[in-house]
Amino acid sequence: MSKNPFIPLKKANTIIIDGRVPTEIIGNLKKLKLNIIPTISCKDVASPISYHPDIVMHPVDHNTLIIAPNVFEYYEEKLYGLGINLIKGETKLGKAYPMDIAYNVGRMDGLAVHNFKYTDEKLKFYLKKQSLEFVHVNQGYTKCSMAIIDNKAFITADYVISKKIKNLGFDVLLIEPGYIELPGYDYGFIGGTCGNLSRDDILLTGKLDSHPDKEKILKFIKKYRKRPIWLSNKKIVDVGTVIGLYCQYSNSLY
Repeated sequence: MSKNPFIPLKKANTIIIDGRVPTEIIGNLKKLKLNIIPTISCKDVASPISYHPDIVMHPVDHNTLIIAPNVFEYYEEKLYGLGINLIKGETKLGKAYPMDIAYNVGRMDGLAVHNFKYTDEKLKFYLKKQSLEFVHVNQGYTKCSMAIIDNKAFITADYVISKKIKNLGFDVLLIEPGYIELPGYDYGFIGGTCGNLSRDDILLTGKLDSHPDKEKILKFIKKYRKRPIWLSNKKIVDVGTVIGLYCQYSNSLY
């Protein structure tokens, strides 16, 4: 059983994804017969990350999302009647770092990873209710930095996160930073390029051909018997995590 809310318990039937992704990605998600909830811009944060799901929300557990008050009403409407519990966070997101990191918490089995000086207090409350061990790091974009492969395995380009979590007995692949598209910035983060469709399938936004650690990444995914699903033939892009949900109902949402 998955203890990481970023890995759905059942194959996801609903995907929350950056509302700006190309039609090629949307088309490939539709081929998988998935309901698509496109994000809206959170105009209070920097434009390049304003549509990123992991900036404005965090899956506390497999059927509960905590959402920034900036955009809460939109997702309340979109997820109405789908069996997902929604909680409005306390922290209103803002333009400059660290005013945009309150909900960007990384998760592993039994762990929450973040710069806890800036985590939304309501989110902290719900994480503590699960008796999670809090691992503090100075990096605020921790979910962006962590590509969740399995309950106890992830990929990151962040050395400090890698070292801290490895010391707790988790399997971490440390890769070179960069080589990931994020329009508006020099490069994006590996954690924002992907998401779990099920315990067996991982969605990736594009190809890794230009990444120097391509073979290592693919080998690590294969090690955990995961099947990569390529959503486009273009260079992999950071879209702020693809969040997969198993909803009670599957009304068409796109």
